[in-house]
Amino acid sequence: MSAESQIIEIIASGAETPASTLMPLYDRLEPCSAEFMIGMWKGGLFDGGKSPDPINWYGKRFVSAEHVDPLMCRAEDGSIYSWDQWGLAQLREVMCRGKLSASLIYDSKPIMDYFRKVTPKLVIGLGDIKGQPLEFFFHLTRES
Repeated sequence: MSAESQIIEIIASGAETPASTLMPLYDRLEPCSAEFMIGMWKGGLFDGGKSPDPINWYGKRFVSAEHVDPLMCRAEDGSIYSWDQWGLAQLREVMCRGKLSASLIYDSKPIMDYFRKVTPKLVIGLGDIKGQPLEFFFHLTRES
């Protein structure tokens, strides 16, 4: 079964999935360009719904290479807003695990997210937080 199919099945199941399962699938996926990431993306985690979400994370908005809202959140009234307490970010193509792909670089935090394409509307992200193991995965679905 392809890595893409396996990722789609994992997301559909909503099951908690460890990094040890996701990393080999991530490594088999194709990179995506920075231009490909432009737009609004709804996010999800591979935690089986177990992680607390104090900011009610919604996703990420890539306006341009120089302007990324890395943490879009949902307000109580249902509206979506940019949670700016960690600042904005920029979008670049960076080498990660042997492939040059779109990467989000936070302006004021030692965090980078590396993206790989699952489908034209679905990517998987690998969050790199300085000083922590490289094992935080999430997924983004492109909004129309």
